[in-house]
Amino acid sequence: MTYPTHFEDDRILIRKTVVGPFENNVYVVACRRTEEAVVIDAANEAARIFDACEGVNATKVLTTHGHGDHVQAVHDVQARGLPVGIHEADRGLSRIPPDFLIADGDRIEVGDITLETLHTPCHTPGGLCFLYGRHLFSGDTLFPGGPGNTQNSTGHFPTIIESITSRLFTLPDDTFVYPGHGLDTTIGTERPHLQEWIDRGW
Repeated sequence: MTYPTHFEDDRILIRKTVVGPFENNVYVVACRRTEEAVVIDAANEAARIFDACEGVNATKVLTTHGHGDHVQAVHDVQARGLPVGIHEADRGLSRIPPDFLIADGDRIEVGDITLETLHTPCHTPGGLCFLYGRHLFSGDTLFPGGPGNTQNSTGHFPTIIESITSRLFTLPDDTFVYPGHGLDTTIGTERPHLQEWIDRGW
């Protein structure tokens, strides 16, 4: 089996698989030269996640946030030897035993490429995005059409708007956005709608 590619160039390979009843996006991000890779969100269906790692050497899992639908496969991937990281603020929320913690500004080396960590509350207090060049893995912080849901016990709408405004909408228009659910978008597609989101309140 050859697993389909979501994006690739001479430096990076991105695979995407959709898992579980909430149709979570799981991304495998690999360095083309070394074939070292990370998984973004062990959301569900561990077997399918490992299928998406075919031909690359996945070394760790980066968790965008601790909501239950994003961590259902954590124990299974840990049992297969993949350490799992999460932000300190979501450690208790997730009820998973993280192998390492991820903080704002951490630079995560994946072969020849480096993912930059952006702390972007507040779909959850410990929400994270991961950025490489023009590629942003936004978790549930930013979707096509608006921010992640804040109408829950872990959300706060003014804070997520500040996260998006100060951390994400400072990126170039042609930055691809790969969210935790649904289709891709770009920063340039979403930025013009910021005031609409603020006016509607969600």
